[in-house]
Amino acid sequence: MPVMTYREALRLAMTEEMQRDPEVFIMGEEVAQYQGTFRVTEGLLDKFGPMRVVDTPISEEGFTGLCVGASMMGLKPVVEFMTINFAIRALDQIVNHAAKTYYMSGGQFNCPMVIRGPNGKGEQLAAQHSHALESWFMYMSGLKIVLPSTPADVRAL
Repeated sequence: MPVMTYREALRLAMTEEMQRDPEVFIMGEEVAQYQGTFRVTEGLLDKFGPMRVVDTPISEEGFTGLCVGASMMGLKPVVEFMTINFAIRALDQIVNHAAKTYYMSGGQFNCPMVIRGPNGKGEQLAAQHSHALESWFMYMSGLKIVLPSTPADVRAL
């Protein structure tokens, strides 16, 4: 694998999946016009258009819930939080809806979606933007948690 940054690996993986499957789309704050937190989604709006790279207002509960519904209908959303701390605003949608859809529907509905965002100590992001919440989510049935540590892991996962 060529040498690349973590964000380049994220962008490449998302690009490959969006090229492979037209049901994959990205939704989050500043993912389109601004090209993503830390420029992760740079160029994706131009490549895939505004129907598949969707900017949202600051409403994590709303757009995460929308993505849960979209995934139940066969789409494959990638929910992008500016930092993973904002997942706290969408805990109900993640824990009580996305994670439990398969079980609560008796296996009739799956909820294939990716929720991603940077986590941990961030430069100049202050205390409220520097959490590592993966341990919270590890205890929730129905969620799969991945924490890639290298660009090669990012692309593979």
